[in-house]
Amino acid sequence: MDAGKPWRGPGRIPWMRRFALLFATILVFLFAAELTPPGQAWVVAPWTSIVARTAAAAAGLVDPSVMLDGATLLSTSTGFAVTILAGCNGLEATIVLIAAVLAYPAPWRSRLIGLAAGSAAIALLNLVRVVSLFYIGQWSPTVFEWAHLYVWQVLIMLDALIVWLVWLRTLPRAAAR
Repeated sequence: MDAGKPWRGPGRIPWMRRFALLFATILVFLFAAELTPPGQAWVVAPWTSIVARTAAAAAGLVDPSVMLDGATLLSTSTGFAVTILAGCNGLEATIVLIAAVLAYPAPWRSRLIGLAAGSAAIALLNLVRVVSLFYIGQWSPTVFEWAHLYVWQVLIMLDALIVWLVWLRTLPRAAAR
């Protein structure tokens, strides 16, 4: 928001409404772009591959029976496997964060820092998610389904919200007004 300018006035949209409209527009644009063939080929597939390779490397630190086949983590000792699909790679939560950071009136330097740090935080939690689900699934398929469909879905999106709120707290005072 511009300092010293009224929130309302002829031709001016209140900043919260402007934020909501811009957030929704960016969100729709990014989700639509993600679903296109180029978005799938250039963003989703490489992102998913990085998540799979990183998860396999992390799980392999404690369990040498872990192997990777494409985007599938497999335990050679138990035979349990988890395939990381497009909805399981943390990209959707990152898109929500990107839309929120870009829509909020803040200095561009702060936005870039927020995008980098926030994306890293979501990626790290998603790594914990994938690895934990891999081991939960070996322990109990029933608990795996529940944790995968309910617990981790909520936690990843909640992570995006918390990261955004923490980022808001780091903004310079002039931008926060």
